[in-house]
Formats: sequence, structure tokens, C-alpha cells
Amino acid sequence: MKNLLIIFTRNPELGKVKTRLAKDVGDENALNIYKILLAQTYKVSRSVDAIKQVWYSENIQEKDLWNNGEFEKHLQGGQDLGARMQLAFQKGFQSGYHNIIIIGSDLYDITTKEIDEAFKKLADQDAIVGPAEDGGYYLLGLTEMIPELFENKPWGTDEVLQKTLQNLSNRTYELLEEKNDVDYWNDIKDIPIFQEVLK
Repeated sequence: MKNLLIIFTRNPELGKVKTRLAKDVGDENALNIYKILLAQTYKVSRSVDAIKQVWYSENIQEKDLWNNGEFEKHLQGGQDLGARMQLAFQKGFQSGYHNIIIIGSDLYDITTKEIDEAFKKLADQDAIVGPAEDGGYYLLGLTEMIPELFENKPWGTDEVLQKTLQNLSNRTYELLEEKNDVDYWNDIKDIPIFQEVLK
């Protein structure tokens, strides 16, 4: 298998996930919403035609929804998001994977088909980027290591996508459909499953 899907996830702990969302709905509701997002990410990713790895933020959990038979488990390491992603990509390429895609666990509307299509696009592109409405990105796919993508970025700001694309100016890349990361209640207030959480 030449394809590797890396899923970055935060350990679902009260007060430590979706902190911006928690300002709108409280810590407990934010945690419950994050668990829904995790379940959705699991459902979508488990059928992707790739080897799948889950990278935890705090500690590796052996007994959770990420089945050990389907998902390899790793621990993130590094001072910021860029360093953590760089480490995951480096290990993937060192292990012999040709096409590597990373996603987070903050999207409700990504599909298995979209991730599979992104892998197919890597046959003709150096990179695939899924732009997020907040100025970041929800998916990054590479066929080789490009260290500058992970360095000197203002992570968590609306400049991340722009600066990432600047680093790809001498490479071939394709942009996917823009999607909305879930950061605030306003992002999901009209989706019934999240409305149920607050009842």
C-alpha cells in the first residue's frame, strides 16, 4: 500500500478540546461535540483506501473508537503544529509511503470519496490542499517532504493557507473544495445532530 492517511486528533478531555467553541457552549458541550466530530472522522476515514494512522495529542489510548486492527497509533511530538505535522510526514516517507495525506478531526462534512479522490490527484501533483474557510487548511497531501510547509507559519491564524501556497509556488498543486472547520457554535448551529447536544 503506497497511500498513508494521517489523522491528527486531540485526546477527548474536558476543558482541553474545542476551547473556542467552549466559550459559546461550555466545556461539557464542547467535549460532547468533539466526540461527535471524532466519531464522524472515524466513520469517514475507516473506508479510505490507504493505511491509516491516528496521531494523539497527549497520550496513546489503546481502548477507544480507533480500532487497533484498523488504525496504527502514534503520539504527536514537537513544539507547534508545524513541527508535529512535519514529524508525522517524515516518519511516513521514511516508512516507504509514496502519497501521504493528513487531516484533522474538526470537520463534519468531509467524505471518504473526497479523501480517496485527493489520493488519486497526487498521481499528477506535488501537493493537494483543502482550504478551510478560516484561512487555514483541513487537508494536506504530499508526494515528498517539503519542510518549508511546516516552518515559520502563524498557526491558528487566517494567514496559514496563504503562506503555505507561497511555499508551493514552484510546485504543482491542486486546491480542493473549501470547507468549514468547526471552531465556533455558529459553524454548526444549523446541523441537527449538534442541536441535540445542547438539549
